[in-house]
Amino acid sequence: MEIKVNTDSHITGSEAMIEKFSLELKKKLSRFSEYITGADIFFADENRGKFGTDDKRCTIEVRPKNMNNEAVTHYADTLGHAFNGAVDKIRSLLDTQIGKLQSR
Repeated sequence: MEIKVNTDSHITGSEAMIEKFSLELKKKLSRFSEYITGADIFFADENRGKFGTDDKRCTIEVRPKNMNNEAVTHYADTLGHAFNGAVDKIRSLLDTQIGKLQSR
């Protein structure tokens, strides 16, 4: 599964950060690996660098085989919390979508 990490101009996307989130997503979606060809992670700071509550956004888009792309978004105080919330949402969505495929 190919994973791309993107950030807006207010978040510095270091190599370490990109590798950390890529590896973590790959690990957390490993049970779906035969169904997913790739994923994109998008990070944004809604307040453009100013402090704010739930101002970090993480959107995760996955590209399942033979299905439409699916995306979820989660807002939190930190990038890590936003990422974890988005991962929980995408796993739930994939459980539903893949479950429908498996029951056919």
